[in-house]
Amino acid sequence: MTRIVGEVMTREVVEAHRGTPFKELVRLLNRHGISGLPVVDHDDKVVGVISETDLIRRQAARSADGWARRPRIPWRGRSTRRADAVAGATTAAELMTTPAITVHPEQRIGDAARLMERHGVERLPVVDEADRLIGIATRRDLLRVFLRTDDEIRRDVLDEVLDRGLGLPAHSVAVSVRDGMVTLEGTAEQRVDAALAIWLTYRIDGVIGVVNRLNLLVEAGPFSAAKGPTGPGRENP
Repeated sequence: MTRIVGEVMTREVVEAHRGTPFKELVRLLNRHGISGLPVVDHDDKVVGVISETDLIRRQAARSADGWARRPRIPWRGRSTRRADAVAGATTAAELMTTPAITVHPEQRIGDAARLMERHGVERLPVVDEADRLIGIATRRDLLRVFLRTDDEIRRDVLDEVLDRGLGLPAHSVAVSVRDGMVTLEGTAEQRVDAALAIWLTYRIDGVIGVVNRLNLLVEAGPFSAAKGPTGPGRENP
């Protein structure tokens, strides 16, 4: 079974508003033991995200040599003006990272993980079709899929890959799973592409890797795929 964000997200979300002051933001993070939170407007739409990094950046800017004594002249450089804005920030609206990177509850966990990696973020606000906040997905939430048992993974491979995906009877391919590593072994019919079987198996939540030991029947005779771990969608030579 391919799980979606809505199944693993945290529904009770600690949030801030544009006007939440710096000190209250620190209190919220400390009280709830979290490292970041979404900022919402009066319609519960996400307008940004506050992280510990944002708060530390403000403190670092304020501690810069001579910041408090620096003259605020209109023609100072862009980088200096930006540093002054960060140092002088006092509310969530001035401190938050915007725009926020968000996901919808029906998106696949793998898609959410790629978003996190691409944007270098540790949490994704989850929004509904009206972009209102309904939850939050953290790295820890997404990693829960790897707590699935080997038996659960094996059942999904038999059902979603062999039966629904490839239309094969369960007895035609032996499936074994150990610590998330799936081994496919047996003889498949001509219409089955080993690369497709491997790709579909990798889409099962909790799968760490796939060992391809499939023999494919082709017109010229049986072809035995090389044995060993195989990458997603890549056929062994």
